[in-house]
Amino acid sequence: MNYKIALSVFVISMFLVSTAFVLAKPDLTFRAVDVNPSKEHASVNIPANAIEVSPDIFSLGATTDIDGKIVEGFMIIDRKKENAKPPWAGGNKNSGNKCYEFLSNGAKWKNNESWIVNTSNNQGLNDSFIFDNLASNIFKWENASSANILGDGNTTISTLVADTQSPDGANEVYFGSISENGVIAVTIVWGVFYGPPSQRELVEWDQIYDQVDFNWSSTGEANKMDFENIATHELGHSIGMGHPSSECIEETMYAYADFGETKKRTLNTGDIEGISELY
Repeated sequence: MNYKIALSVFVISMFLVSTAFVLAKPDLTFRAVDVNPSKEHASVNIPANAIEVSPDIFSLGATTDIDGKIVEGFMIIDRKKENAKPPWAGGNKNSGNKCYEFLSNGAKWKNNESWIVNTSNNQGLNDSFIFDNLASNIFKWENASSANILGDGNTTISTLVADTQSPDGANEVYFGSISENGVIAVTIVWGVFYGPPSQRELVEWDQIYDQVDFNWSSTGEANKMDFENIATHELGHSIGMGHPSSECIEETMYAYADFGETKKRTLNTGDIEGISELY
C-alpha cells in the first residue's frame, strides 16, 4: 500500500513539474526589434532559445497574452529558392496527396482584429500601394474561405516591434532587416496550438519584409521580389496556413520563392481547399 501511495505521489509530482516547464515563459533575452523602421532598418533575429520544430519554423515558447491566456509563438521564415534546405533536411510530407498544411489543425482566428503597417521602405514602393495590396491579399484568402478572418488595417509612422517574447496585442507589418541569410520575410504567429482542435485559436501576428538583402517590386521585375507574391504567402501564415509538401510547387503556400515570381499572387487549388477546410 505504501508503495502504491509513493508511486502515485511521484507521478503527480512529475506531471506538475513537466506542466510548469511547458507553460513557463521562455528566457528569451534578445529583444528582436527596437528601431523605428521609418528611420532605420529594424533588425530581426531568430532568438537563441527558439526551437526549430520543423524546417524553418521555430517555437518561441509559451507565455501569456495581454488577456492572461497561455499562448505559444511560432516564427516562420521564408527563404529564396536557392537558399532552400536540401531535401534530406526534412520537411512536410505529402499527406494523402493534399497540397495544404495548417500551422496546427483547428488553430484559426475566432475574432476579427485590426492590423497596422508602417509603409516606410527604401525600395520606392508607394505607401498606398503597400497598404492597398495587403488589404487586397487578405481579401483573397477571405473570399476563398467565405469567412471574415482579419479586421481592418491602418497605417502608422510609429515604431513597430516584432514580438518574439510575448504578444503585445497589436498585429504589425513593416520592412526591415532579417539577420538570417536568404530569408525574404518572417511571420510570427501567437496562439493556442494544442489541446482539442475546437479550442485552438490564433491571437496575434507580426510580419517583416527584408529590404536590406532583397530588392522589391510591385510589377514582378527580374532580380527583385514581387511584394504581392510574397505578401499573399505571408498572410497565409497569419491566418493559420503552413507550408505544404515539397511536391506542391504551384501553391501560394509553397515554402520558397524567387526573383520575379508572381504565381503566388493567385491562390491555387490546394490553398483554396486548405483555407476552406480551416474556416
